[in-house]
Amino acid sequence: MPKMIINGKFINLSRISLIIVVLILLIGNVFFWLKYSATQKELLETQKVNENLLDFAKLFITEILKAEGEIDFETRLKFENAVRDLANEEILAQWQKFTGSETEDEVQTEVKNLLELLISKIQIK
Repeated sequence: MPKMIINGKFINLSRISLIIVVLILLIGNVFFWLKYSATQKELLETQKVNENLLDFAKLFITEILKAEGEIDFETRLKFENAVRDLANEEILAQWQKFTGSETEDEVQTEVKNLLELLISKIQIK
C-alpha cells in the first residue's frame, strides 16, 4: 500500500482517502437534509395559504353568491374577518371594492374580479 511520511510518521494514503470520501459524503448529506427541510417548510406554508384561499372561496360561493336575499350583519362580519385572516393586501383591496360597489353591474364586475384574484393566488409547486 502506498504510504506517505508526515511529521516523521508513515500514513496510509488509502486510509486518508477513505476519511476524505466519508467526510465529503457526510457534508453532502447534511447539505441535502437542510435543503429538504427548507423545501418541506415552504411547501407546508404554500399548502396552508392555498387551503385558506380555497376555504374562503367556498364560503364566499355558498354564503354570498348562493344567498337568497340580503346578507345579514353577522355574515358580513364573518367575511370581513375571514378576508383579513388571509393576510393579503390585494385580496383585501378587492374585497373592499366589492363591498363598496353601489350598482348591480359594479357588484357583478367586482365579484368576478374577486374570484379571479382568489384563484390566481393559489400556488402550484
